[in-house]
Amino acid sequence: MSNTASPAPMQSSISPSPYIGRFAPSPSGALHFGSLVAALGSYLRARSLGGKWLVRIEDIDPPREVAGAADDILRTLEAFGLCWDDELVYQSLRTEAYQAKIDALLASGDAYYCQCTRKQIQAMGGVYDGRCQTLGHGSGAIRIKNRARVNHFHDGLMGEIVVADEFAAEDFIIKRSDGLYAYQLAVVMDDADAGITEVVRGCDLIEASCRQLSLFAQFGFKAPGYIHLPLACADVGFKLSKQNHATPVDKAAPMPALRAALAFLGQKVPDASSPDSLLAQAVLAFSLDRIPTQREILIGSGS
Repeated sequence: MSNTASPAPMQSSISPSPYIGRFAPSPSGALHFGSLVAALGSYLRARSLGGKWLVRIEDIDPPREVAGAADDILRTLEAFGLCWDDELVYQSLRTEAYQAKIDALLASGDAYYCQCTRKQIQAMGGVYDGRCQTLGHGSGAIRIKNRARVNHFHDGLMGEIVVADEFAAEDFIIKRSDGLYAYQLAVVMDDADAGITEVVRGCDLIEASCRQLSLFAQFGFKAPGYIHLPLACADVGFKLSKQNHATPVDKAAPMPALRAALAFLGQKVPDASSPDSLLAQAVLAFSLDRIPTQREILIGSGS
Protein backbone atom coordinates (compact mmCIF):
# COMPACT_ATOMS: atom_id res chain seq x y z
CA MET A 1 0.00 0.00 0.00
CA SER A 2 1.40 3.39 -0.95
CA ASN A 3 1.88 5.95 1.80
CA THR A 4 1.61 8.90 -0.57
CA ALA A 5 -1.65 10.77 -0.20
CA SER A 6 -3.28 12.49 -3.12
CA PRO A 7 -3.92 16.23 -2.78
CA ALA A 8 -7.49 17.10 -1.88
CA PRO A 9 -9.51 19.92 -3.40
CA MET A 10 -9.81 22.87 -1.07
CA GLN A 11 -13.03 22.84 0.93
CA SER A 12 -15.08 26.02 1.16
CA SER A 13 -16.33 26.95 4.63
CA ILE A 14 -19.71 28.00 3.22
CA SER A 15 -21.72 26.17 0.60
CA PRO A 16 -23.70 28.23 -1.92
CA SER A 17 -26.73 26.02 -1.20
CA PRO A 18 -29.05 26.80 1.75
CA TYR A 19 -27.12 26.45 4.99
CA ILE A 20 -27.72 23.32 7.09
CA GLY A 21 -25.67 22.77 10.23
CA ARG A 22 -25.93 20.22 13.02
CA PHE A 23 -25.01 19.24 16.55
CA ALA A 24 -24.38 15.53 17.06
CA PRO A 25 -23.77 14.51 20.69
CA SER A 26 -23.15 10.97 21.87
CA PRO A 27 -25.30 9.90 24.85
CA SER A 28 -22.35 8.94 27.04
CA GLY A 29 -23.28 11.38 29.79
CA ALA A 30 -24.84 14.75 30.56
CA LEU A 31 -24.09 17.88 28.53
CA HIS A 32 -21.03 19.65 30.00
CA PHE A 33 -19.48 23.04 29.26
CA GLY A 34 -17.30 21.76 26.38
CA SER A 35 -20.31 20.22 24.67
CA LEU A 36 -22.30 23.41 25.26
CA VAL A 37 -19.60 25.41 23.46
CA ALA A 38 -19.87 23.10 20.43
CA ALA A 39 -23.67 23.22 20.48
CA LEU A 40 -23.76 27.00 20.85
CA GLY A 41 -21.10 27.62 18.19
CA SER A 42 -22.88 25.46 15.63
CA TYR A 43 -26.26 27.01 16.54
CA LEU A 44 -25.05 30.61 16.24
CA ARG A 45 -23.31 29.92 12.94
CA ALA A 46 -26.44 28.35 11.44
CA ARG A 47 -28.88 30.93 12.72
CA SER A 48 -26.64 33.90 11.79
CA LEU A 49 -26.66 32.64 8.19
CA GLY A 50 -30.42 32.10 8.15
CA GLY A 51 -29.98 28.35 8.00
CA LYS A 52 -31.28 25.22 9.66
CA TRP A 53 -29.79 23.68 12.79
CA LEU A 54 -30.31 19.95 13.18
CA VAL A 55 -29.66 17.59 16.09
CA ARG A 56 -28.52 13.99 15.72
CA ILE A 57 -27.99 11.56 18.60
CA GLU A 58 -24.95 9.40 17.85
CA ASP A 59 -25.99 6.29 19.75
CA ILE A 60 -24.23 3.42 17.97
CA ASP A 61 -21.69 2.61 20.70
CA PRO A 62 -23.77 0.97 23.48
CA PRO A 63 -20.79 0.16 25.75
CA ARG A 64 -20.10 3.91 26.12
CA GLU A 65 -23.71 5.04 26.48
CA VAL A 66 -25.45 6.01 29.72
CA ALA A 67 -29.12 5.15 30.21
CA GLY A 68 -31.27 8.29 29.95
CA ALA A 69 -28.41 10.49 28.70
CA ALA A 70 -29.92 11.13 25.26
CA ASP A 71 -33.16 12.48 26.72
CA ASP A 72 -31.25 14.51 29.32
CA ILE A 73 -29.11 16.12 26.59
CA LEU A 74 -32.20 17.07 24.61
CA ARG A 75 -33.94 18.56 27.67
CA THR A 76 -30.76 20.52 28.43
CA LEU A 77 -30.61 21.96 24.91
CA GLU A 78 -34.25 23.05 25.26
CA ALA A 79 -33.57 24.64 28.65
CA PHE A 80 -30.73 26.64 27.08
CA GLY A 81 -32.99 27.82 24.24
CA LEU A 82 -31.14 25.74 21.65
CA CYS A 83 -34.13 24.50 19.69
CA TRP A 84 -33.51 22.41 16.61
CA ASP A 85 -35.25 22.20 13.25
CA ASP A 86 -36.86 19.16 11.64
CA GLU A 87 -36.98 15.70 13.20
CA LEU A 88 -34.35 14.32 15.52
CA VAL A 89 -32.13 11.64 14.01
CA TYR A 90 -30.92 8.64 16.02
CA GLN A 91 -28.01 6.75 14.51
CA SER A 92 -29.27 3.54 16.11
CA LEU A 93 -32.23 3.68 13.71
CA ARG A 94 -29.98 3.95 10.64
CA THR A 95 -27.93 0.77 10.96
CA GLU A 96 -29.63 -0.86 7.96
CA ALA A 97 -28.35 1.96 5.76
CA TYR A 98 -24.83 1.58 7.16
CA GLN A 99 -24.86 -2.17 6.61
CA ALA A 100 -26.19 -1.83 3.06
CA LYS A 101 -23.32 0.51 2.26
CA ILE A 102 -20.77 -1.88 3.75
CA ASP A 103 -22.25 -4.83 1.85
CA ALA A 104 -21.96 -2.86 -1.39
CA LEU A 105 -18.35 -1.90 -0.62
CA LEU A 106 -17.42 -5.50 0.13
CA ALA A 107 -19.10 -6.69 -3.07
CA SER A 108 -17.22 -4.11 -5.18
CA GLY A 109 -13.86 -4.81 -3.57
CA ASP A 110 -13.76 -1.37 -1.95
CA ALA A 111 -13.72 -2.85 1.56
CA TYR A 112 -12.26 -5.97 3.14
CA TYR A 113 -11.97 -7.89 6.40
CA CYS A 114 -9.00 -7.45 8.70
CA GLN A 115 -8.05 -9.48 11.76
CA CYS A 116 -5.02 -7.44 12.83
CA THR A 117 -4.85 -6.65 16.54
CA ARG A 118 -3.90 -3.32 18.08
CA LYS A 119 -0.62 -4.90 19.16
CA GLN A 120 0.13 -5.91 15.56
CA ILE A 121 -0.67 -2.42 14.29
CA GLN A 122 1.60 -0.90 16.94
CA ALA A 123 4.35 -3.17 15.60
CA MET A 124 3.69 -1.68 12.13
CA GLY A 125 4.55 1.73 13.55
CA GLY A 126 1.03 2.62 14.65
CA VAL A 127 -0.42 2.83 11.14
CA TYR A 128 -2.05 -0.21 9.52
CA ASP A 129 -0.12 -1.22 6.38
CA GLY A 130 -2.83 -2.86 4.27
CA ARG A 131 -1.57 -6.42 4.68
CA CYS A 132 -5.05 -8.00 4.85
CA GLN A 133 -6.24 -6.66 1.48
CA THR A 134 -5.56 -9.91 -0.36
CA LEU A 135 -6.01 -12.47 2.42
CA GLY A 136 -9.73 -13.03 1.91
CA HIS A 137 -10.77 -13.19 5.58
CA GLY A 138 -14.51 -13.46 6.14
CA SER A 139 -14.49 -12.14 9.68
CA GLY A 140 -12.96 -9.43 11.83
CA ALA A 141 -13.09 -5.67 11.41
CA ILE A 142 -13.95 -4.21 7.99
CA ARG A 143 -11.67 -1.61 6.44
CA ILE A 144 -12.30 0.75 3.53
CA LYS A 145 -9.88 0.37 0.64
CA ASN A 146 -8.93 4.03 0.87
CA ARG A 147 -8.75 5.29 -2.71
CA ALA A 148 -9.27 9.04 -2.12
CA ARG A 149 -6.59 9.60 0.56
CA VAL A 150 -7.34 13.20 1.50
CA ASN A 151 -4.41 14.72 3.39
CA HIS A 152 -5.47 18.37 3.73
CA PHE A 153 -8.44 20.70 3.80
CA HIS A 154 -9.24 24.32 4.58
CA ASP A 155 -10.91 24.89 7.93
CA GLY A 156 -13.15 27.96 8.05
CA LEU A 157 -11.62 29.07 11.36
CA MET A 158 -8.28 27.27 11.78
CA GLY A 159 -7.07 27.66 8.20
CA GLU A 160 -5.11 25.03 6.27
CA ILE A 161 -5.05 21.64 8.01
CA VAL A 162 -2.54 19.03 6.85
CA VAL A 163 -2.17 15.47 8.19
CA ALA A 164 0.66 12.97 7.70
CA ASP A 165 0.56 11.09 4.41
CA GLU A 166 0.68 7.79 6.30
CA PHE A 167 -2.46 8.72 8.24
CA ALA A 168 -4.26 9.95 5.12
CA ALA A 169 -3.40 6.81 3.15
CA GLU A 170 -4.40 4.28 5.81
CA ASP A 171 -7.25 1.85 5.10
CA PHE A 172 -9.25 2.75 8.21
CA ILE A 173 -11.99 0.75 9.91
CA ILE A 174 -15.63 1.27 8.92
CA LYS A 175 -17.07 -1.59 10.99
CA ARG A 176 -15.47 -2.81 14.18
CA SER A 177 -14.65 -6.44 14.97
CA ASP A 178 -17.32 -6.36 17.71
CA GLY A 179 -19.95 -5.66 15.05
CA LEU A 180 -20.44 -1.97 15.85
CA TYR A 181 -20.39 0.58 13.03
CA ALA A 182 -17.44 2.95 13.04
CA TYR A 183 -17.93 6.67 13.58
CA GLN A 184 -16.26 7.68 10.31
CA LEU A 185 -18.72 5.75 8.14
CA ALA A 186 -21.84 6.66 10.11
CA VAL A 187 -21.11 10.39 10.32
CA VAL A 188 -20.40 10.70 6.60
CA MET A 189 -23.57 8.86 5.60
CA ASP A 190 -25.64 10.87 8.08
CA ASP A 191 -24.22 14.24 7.03
CA ALA A 192 -24.69 13.40 3.35
CA ASP A 193 -28.27 12.20 3.82
CA ALA A 194 -29.16 15.30 5.86
CA GLY A 195 -27.60 17.63 3.29
CA ILE A 196 -25.27 19.18 5.88
CA THR A 197 -23.42 22.08 4.25
CA GLU A 198 -21.06 22.88 7.11
CA VAL A 199 -19.91 21.00 10.22
CA VAL A 200 -19.08 23.11 13.28
CA ARG A 201 -17.55 21.07 16.11
CA GLY A 202 -14.55 20.81 18.43
CA CYS A 203 -10.89 20.61 17.44
CA ASP A 204 -10.61 17.08 18.84
CA LEU A 205 -12.05 15.90 15.51
CA ILE A 206 -10.03 18.15 13.20
CA GLU A 207 -7.67 15.45 11.86
CA ALA A 208 -10.55 12.98 11.52
CA SER A 209 -12.10 15.38 9.00
CA CYS A 210 -9.53 14.20 6.44
CA ARG A 211 -10.83 10.65 6.77
CA GLN A 212 -14.39 11.84 6.44
CA LEU A 213 -13.48 13.87 3.36
CA SER A 214 -11.87 10.72 1.93
CA LEU A 215 -15.19 8.89 2.30
CA PHE A 216 -17.19 11.79 0.87
CA ALA A 217 -14.92 11.74 -2.19
CA GLN A 218 -14.89 7.96 -2.57
CA PHE A 219 -18.67 7.68 -2.21
CA GLY A 220 -19.30 10.56 -4.61
CA PHE A 221 -21.08 12.63 -1.94
CA LYS A 222 -20.93 16.43 -1.76
CA ALA A 223 -18.66 17.30 1.16
CA PRO A 224 -19.56 19.98 3.72
CA GLY A 225 -17.27 22.74 4.85
CA TYR A 226 -15.68 22.49 8.30
CA ILE A 227 -15.16 24.82 11.24
CA HIS A 228 -13.39 23.43 14.30
CA LEU A 229 -13.83 25.35 17.54
CA PRO A 230 -11.28 25.60 20.38
CA LEU A 231 -11.60 22.91 23.04
CA ALA A 232 -12.42 23.82 26.62
CA CYS A 233 -9.65 22.15 28.65
CA ALA A 234 -9.11 21.71 32.38
CA ASP A 235 -5.38 21.24 31.71
CA VAL A 236 -3.11 21.19 28.66
CA GLY A 237 -4.15 18.27 26.48
CA PHE A 238 -7.12 17.32 28.67
CA LYS A 239 -10.41 18.52 27.21
CA LEU A 240 -13.53 18.61 29.33
CA SER A 241 -15.36 15.39 28.54
CA LYS A 242 -17.90 12.97 29.90
CA GLN A 243 -15.12 10.39 30.26
CA ASN A 244 -13.18 12.85 32.44
CA HIS A 245 -16.29 13.41 34.57
CA ALA A 246 -16.74 17.04 33.56
CA THR A 247 -19.43 18.82 35.59
CA PRO A 248 -22.80 18.88 33.78
CA VAL A 249 -24.23 22.30 32.95
CA ASP A 250 -27.23 23.26 35.07
CA LYS A 251 -30.40 23.17 33.00
CA ALA A 252 -32.33 24.66 35.94
CA ALA A 253 -30.14 27.80 35.77
CA PRO A 254 -28.80 28.07 32.21
CA MET A 255 -27.80 31.73 32.03
CA PRO A 256 -24.36 31.61 33.74
CA ALA A 257 -23.09 28.76 31.52
CA LEU A 258 -24.66 30.31 28.42
CA ARG A 259 -22.92 33.63 29.08
CA ALA A 260 -19.65 31.83 29.78
CA ALA A 261 -19.91 29.85 26.54
CA LEU A 262 -20.54 33.03 24.55
CA ALA A 263 -17.50 34.66 26.14
CA PHE A 264 -15.42 31.52 25.47
CA LEU A 265 -16.29 31.89 21.78
CA GLY A 266 -15.16 35.51 21.85
CA GLN A 267 -18.65 36.85 21.28
CA LYS A 268 -20.32 39.87 22.84
CA VAL A 269 -22.41 38.84 25.85
CA PRO A 270 -25.76 40.65 25.65
CA ASP A 271 -27.51 42.04 28.70
CA ALA A 272 -30.46 39.66 28.71
CA SER A 273 -32.58 37.92 31.33
CA SER A 274 -33.57 34.76 29.46
CA PRO A 275 -31.89 32.25 27.14
CA ASP A 276 -34.22 33.15 24.27
CA SER A 277 -33.47 36.86 24.54
CA LEU A 278 -29.75 36.30 24.92
CA LEU A 279 -29.59 33.95 21.93
CA ALA A 280 -31.65 36.25 19.71
CA GLN A 281 -29.21 39.09 20.36
CA ALA A 282 -26.17 36.81 20.09
CA VAL A 283 -27.27 35.57 16.68
CA LEU A 284 -27.51 39.13 15.36
CA ALA A 285 -24.07 40.02 16.73
CA PHE A 286 -22.33 36.73 15.89
CA SER A 287 -18.94 37.01 14.20
CA LEU A 288 -16.77 34.07 13.21
CA ASP A 289 -13.76 36.39 13.26
CA ARG A 290 -14.08 36.84 17.03
CA ILE A 291 -13.63 33.14 17.83
CA PRO A 292 -10.10 32.38 19.09
CA THR A 293 -8.01 30.34 16.67
CA GLN A 294 -6.05 28.30 19.20
CA ARG A 295 -7.01 24.64 19.52
CA GLU A 296 -7.31 24.65 23.32
CA ILE A 297 -8.38 27.18 25.92
CA LEU A 298 -7.75 26.43 29.59
CA ILE A 299 -10.67 26.97 31.96
CA GLY A 300 -11.53 25.83 35.46
CA SER A 301 -12.44 22.14 35.62
CA GLY A 302 -15.67 22.98 37.42
CA SER A 303 -17.08 25.12 34.57
